[in-house]
Amino acid sequence: MKALHDLAAPAKLNLFLHVVGKRPDGYHLLQSLFVLIDWADTLHVERRDDGRLARHDVLGGDLPADDLCLRAARLLQTETGCALGADIHLEKRLPAGAGMGGGSSDAATTLLALNRLWDLRLPLDRLMALGLKLGADVPFFLGGGPAFVEGIGEVLHPLTLPDQRFAVIKGPTGLATKDIFSSPLLARSENLAIVAGFPALAGTAEKLVTGFGPDFGRNDLQPAAESISSEVRDALALMSKQFGNARMTGSGAAVFSVLAGNGEDGKDDQSLATLLQAQAKDGAEGWTGRICRSMAQHPLAGWAG
Repeated sequence: MKALHDLAAPAKLNLFLHVVGKRPDGYHLLQSLFVLIDWADTLHVERRDDGRLARHDVLGGDLPADDLCLRAARLLQTETGCALGADIHLEKRLPAGAGMGGGSSDAATTLLALNRLWDLRLPLDRLMALGLKLGADVPFFLGGGPAFVEGIGEVLHPLTLPDQRFAVIKGPTGLATKDIFSSPLLARSENLAIVAGFPALAGTAEKLVTGFGPDFGRNDLQPAAESISSEVRDALALMSKQFGNARMTGSGAAVFSVLAGNGEDGKDDQSLATLLQAQAKDGAEGWTGRICRSMAQHPLAGWAG
């Protein structure tokens, strides 16, 4: 096998995110409900026999010289002693700084692809341990599907959730995770979720938005983000007015709304398009968004081993 093409690296949404503690090393402990959505980057990976690693921007994007794809490939080489290399072609479609896990997802897809291209056959638990070295969200994208997540993001409890649709938007600029976690407005949840209770929440989109009532179903990072970014405040107001609910995802600048119905009438698509057009008309260039569907399984689920 010399190459793998059209490999999806899907984004995620945090349907809620609670800060429940802090480790001695400074990392915050979280509880969150992660879902995959069908907004994705695409990777094309070609094997090299000279050991060299190179990343290429398919769409001419402004990616860092040493992004998570290269770091993932280099880590896999180092940990396994593999002498092979790779050309990694990335079609970057997910917005940066959005809290949607784009870079982490790219890294996870890179690990899965090279594990197969280089015939390493590492099991999933080994890949997840490597993924955690790259970032707290990487294990989730390797895990294969929606999950209740604990720790700093590495403890996964897989869940089966109903199909859902979301409207997602993001303003022109992103948010730095360190700025949010260092904010005096960072909220903290006093109560812990009970994992066994989550299947009961899977009945309706409304329950997943409101979570466990007043103490659950929010993003504890949102107050800090709103204080830092007028774009986040604007996005929350616009989406709440348009769709009746709105929440920030992760620690980034993207905001989502849970949508009712199957969307066959196209009204949600038109509503989102109208919202984005209005922003552009008002001189707010660089806003992006789309209607997304949840994914029951990662497109590369089962690729480990």
